[in-house]
Amino acid sequence: MNSIKNKIKTQVKLESFDHRLLTIACRRLIEGIISINGLAKGPITLPTKKRVYCVLRSPHVDKKSREHFEIKIHKRLLEIYTPQNVENIADSFLKITIPPGVSIKLS
Repeated sequence: MNSIKNKIKTQVKLESFDHRLLTIACRRLIEGIISINGLAKGPITLPTKKRVYCVLRSPHVDKKSREHFEIKIHKRLLEIYTPQNVENIADSFLKITIPPGVSIKLS
């Protein structure tokens, strides 16, 4: 196993409405990181954020009749350790194909 010493640490936060897309994106990122001799820890599952919206069914007639809709935002965290000779990590990520609907934040 490669040691973590002398490597640059980067955290990647992935968000999506569909947890299956997140699993695919994490798998592809880990494969891409291994191809440049990096080390990946994770994916670490973060708490799912749930938003509930209450909408009136009919705005004029019955105020008590309402519908509830919810959106769940699933999150994953990857810790990536790359060799110092890789200058731009963001360019390496652009080469990896990520499914549409997955948001990536580097820190």
